[in-house]
Amino acid sequence: MRSLHSTSRGANPHNLRFCHSSHSPSPKSLFLLLLPRTQFPSHQNLSSQTNSRKSSSSFSSGSVITASMAVSSPATGTQTGAERFSVLFVCLGNICRSPAAEGVFRDLVKKRGLDSKFQIDSAGTINYHEGNQADPRMRAASKKRGIEITSVSRPIRPSDFRDFDVKLMCSFCKRHDETEVPDPYYGGPQGFEQVLDLLEDACESLLDTIVAENKHVFDS
Repeated sequence: MRSLHSTSRGANPHNLRFCHSSHSPSPKSLFLLLLPRTQFPSHQNLSSQTNSRKSSSSFSSGSVITASMAVSSPATGTQTGAERFSVLFVCLGNICRSPAAEGVFRDLVKKRGLDSKFQIDSAGTINYHEGNQADPRMRAASKKRGIEITSVSRPIRPSDFRDFDVKLMCSFCKRHDETEVPDPYYGGPQGFEQVLDLLEDACESLLDTIVAENKHVFDS
């Protein structure tokens, strides 16, 4: 199983590709987000397993966000009070990859009848596209696969650090060797198909791992 994102220097960071890279990447375009771990043993296991699988490929110059796995107690459902495992997918503008990852993951969760166990969302590190729907090309490509992307772009909020247990673009991949999810924004239709191929693969593995590592939540 190969990670989709390479690591950089530091304590177990995750290298997350931006949606919508800059034409002229520079060190100033880097966004460093370090998310502390907290005491939640099963999530700690997930984090260590993820890092042990990561490749040693080089850090991209510019279009990256680096983050460690953020973990906390599961979010509490306001209606039922039941524990829910929260996942937030993050990229730069929240119009290409992170909303696609959210849509793919939601579809998988729904098919397995686990809707009540998850809180799923996506966000961007900037507010440039705030209030906009996902890129129409990504929505069209997803719809052909029976996946609806209905989220609206929003920037990441301080409360996300409290409300979400895991913050990542995409973690594992079983059927592909890529070490990062390529940015489809400036390319043709095939680029969006490739992103969806990777996300479907990785999100399936991510869901399997979350369920396996958090049986106390999913068996309740």
